[in-house]
Amino acid sequence: MHTLLPFLLAMVALIVLLNMLAKKLEIAYPILLVVAGLLISFIPGLPMVKIDPDLIFFIFLPPLLFDAAWSASFKEMRKWWRMITSFAFLVVFFTALTVALVANYYIPGFTIALGFLLGGIVSPPDAVSTGAITKFVKIPRSTSAVLEGESLLNDASSLIIFRFALVAVGTGQFVLQEAAADFLWMVFGGAGMGLFLAWLFVQIHKRLPTDAPSDIVFTLISPYFMYWAAEQAHASGVLAVVSGGLLMSAKRLEFLNSTSRIRGTVSGRAWSSS
Repeated sequence: MHTLLPFLLAMVALIVLLNMLAKKLEIAYPILLVVAGLLISFIPGLPMVKIDPDLIFFIFLPPLLFDAAWSASFKEMRKWWRMITSFAFLVVFFTALTVALVANYYIPGFTIALGFLLGGIVSPPDAVSTGAITKFVKIPRSTSAVLEGESLLNDASSLIIFRFALVAVGTGQFVLQEAAADFLWMVFGGAGMGLFLAWLFVQIHKRLPTDAPSDIVFTLISPYFMYWAAEQAHASGVLAVVSGGLLMSAKRLEFLNSTSRIRGTVSGRAWSSS
């Protein structure tokens, strides 16, 4: 670990410098990060970093999704919910299906199940990148709301497709009735658990004599609880975090004072930028 520490610190410093360069050039920082990551991957002799993917999901995904949901407009998402859900679920499914069919046709030995596995990986755009890029593009507010709302939910649909495809590849079986029941539980169970835990955290904020630091701590740990609880129940942790984040964002004026909101916003921006 000590041999990797200088390399990891250099990567963090590079990310900060690229973020500063992106602001100077007035372009979205995810573009520079992707290009830099591709260029760094071609450098020979770099140390091999092995990290448990489940650990990465748990550490980084909940706060990033929570921050994106917190920044989204709940009113706009409620206004365009039909279009958002259709893009987030139907379009992602048809994209994964197209990838599966094309891969099955052009790649020898590539089954439909493997194609869906690939489609579940490449079909959704990133939620954080979408919000960052739309800030630099002049598009109508309704279009921005649809894109940001869809990017929050499509991770859940793509992960569901990926999970079912992985089971089909591993077992060679796919039972439609069981898959449909699991899909409904993952969607509605995950969203329901996220809403319940968000309501619980709102009550904690209201009833306990909290101050700004404790408000920030409770807000930071809430997405981890939502994600972990939903995943333990085999529901969608992504939908739990997104739905819970939207509810807490809509009610933030009720349980957070001005000092907590300002400090929380600064802390959230620092985390999402890193």
